[in-house]
Amino acid sequence: MTKLLAVAGLMLGLLATSAAVAGERTVTLAVKNMYCAACPHTVKASLEAVPGVTRAVVSYKDKTAVVTYDDSRVEVPALIAATGNAGYPSTPKS
Repeated sequence: MTKLLAVAGLMLGLLATSAAVAGERTVTLAVKNMYCAACPHTVKASLEAVPGVTRAVVSYKDKTAVVTYDDSRVEVPALIAATGNAGYPSTPKS
């Protein structure tokens, strides 16, 4: 019984550690091909459809998308692919 409790405690500790390592991140993407006021809506929808994205703010004026995401569920290349697949190629803005 003691071994079972020790193993259960170890497993809970590992789960807590992996959750602590994952976190919310924000990236700004430079977005191309936005030529009208409706374009940001398409870019935003494409980003928000990606599992792990919690928020996307798209600016037509600045040609950017500021994306907040859970880095344990999604990585930046998937965000870039989402905008590209919608017809709006993007790159991380430095």
